[in-house]
Amino acid sequence: MGTLLSVSRLTVTAGIELVHGVDLELAAGERVGIIGASGSGKTLTCLAVAGLLPPELRVAGSIRLDGVDHDLVDAGERRLAKLRGSRVGMVFQEPMTALNPTMRIGRQVAEVMRLHTPVGRREAAAATLTLLDATGLPDPARIARSYPHQLSGGQRQRIMLAIALANSPDLLICDEPTTALDVTVQATVLALIDRRVREENAALLFISHNLAVVAEVCDRVLVMFEGRIVEAGTVEQVLTDPQHPHTRSLLADAELSAT
Repeated sequence: MGTLLSVSRLTVTAGIELVHGVDLELAAGERVGIIGASGSGKTLTCLAVAGLLPPELRVAGSIRLDGVDHDLVDAGERRLAKLRGSRVGMVFQEPMTALNPTMRIGRQVAEVMRLHTPVGRREAAAATLTLLDATGLPDPARIARSYPHQLSGGQRQRIMLAIALANSPDLLICDEPTTALDVTVQATVLALIDRRVREENAALLFISHNLAVVAEVCDRVLVMFEGRIVEAGTVEQVLTDPQHPHTRSLLADAELSAT
């Protein structure tokens, strides 16, 4: 597998440095988790990769995506917008803040397709129903006619996943996608992410504070603490032989919540 994403010496600064020289690589089809407590820098790192940080945050270092001849750190918003939704898809923690509350679901999914691929309105509408069905949503036609507030949290999260995968991106970034869901719905969404990523052969960057959740869908894990990667390895290595105190603390929290 070739390298799909290469991040080198990444820093994020807002007066003070929040992310300190992060290095990471992701191969095509590989599934990597980033874990850490709130404020550890994991979300900032992934938003930097997607080019979604607000302008008051300064990004330095290098972010390279295979097949793109320019560094994403230096890319303008127009170039980044072209990559998002086509090469890179993103699922956020709270879909209600990401979905348009005034637009029907079917139109939102179809709009992403039409923005990045030369498909007509009818073709996009038909593809939308197929995609909603693939995410396990009941009665895709009804869902497509619905507004976000008319659906459950689990349904909205599946729709965000459908939108992120609409154009078969090479890289899917999931930022705490199951935190707001109950345990049963969380398990269903995790299984769906795992299945869809495998079917699309997409690389996955999965952000969470919970190592047990990352273990469900990832092969390798990076542990962040105070803006730095403090431990890295396969999920099995980190689960069975954690080296850093912060990793051991995260494992202890996961065991405590399971009891």
